[in-house]
Amino acid sequence: MKFGIFIYDGVEPIDLATFGVLSMARRIAPQIEICTIAPKPGIVRLSNGLDVVAQFGMEEAPACDIVIVTGGPGWEDQARSPATLAYIRRIHESSKVASVCTGAMILAASGVLDDAAATTKRSVVPPEVSPLARMRGTYPRIDVREAPIVDTGTVVTGGGVSLCLDTTLHILAGL
Repeated sequence: MKFGIFIYDGVEPIDLATFGVLSMARRIAPQIEICTIAPKPGIVRLSNGLDVVAQFGMEEAPACDIVIVTGGPGWEDQARSPATLAYIRRIHESSKVASVCTGAMILAASGVLDDAAATTKRSVVPPEVSPLARMRGTYPRIDVREAPIVDTGTVVTGGGVSLCLDTTLHILAGL
């Protein structure tokens, strides 16, 4: 089973815990493979200035069984990127898609959450605007739920940054 972790400039470092959970799961399920995918291969600067390396860009990314879209302040740029939105739609046609935290806002912008239930980051500290409220107000075709995890069978969304652990474990439990 091949997992792709979609990262981009401005991802929260904690969202890379998805990679850590999968890495640990490989100890008991060695068939798990993991790769990092970004708009372009190479250095990706996370929200706190930490640099990580994306193994693949969207154009040359391998086929994955599941792609997990991470969240963080950079989500707004990705939700406006025609290339990213096309990539999300393309992978959704052939594999399962998941998101953690505000990664769901990218999924929402791509249209893959239309006519389905989903969640996103729920708790904020003022003056930040709730992504859950933004999803509800901007995407009326989505059944927005205030939940830790929403699993529709083809898309899994996690409702907050630290829920990247729970969301990844939920995905693994369904294998």
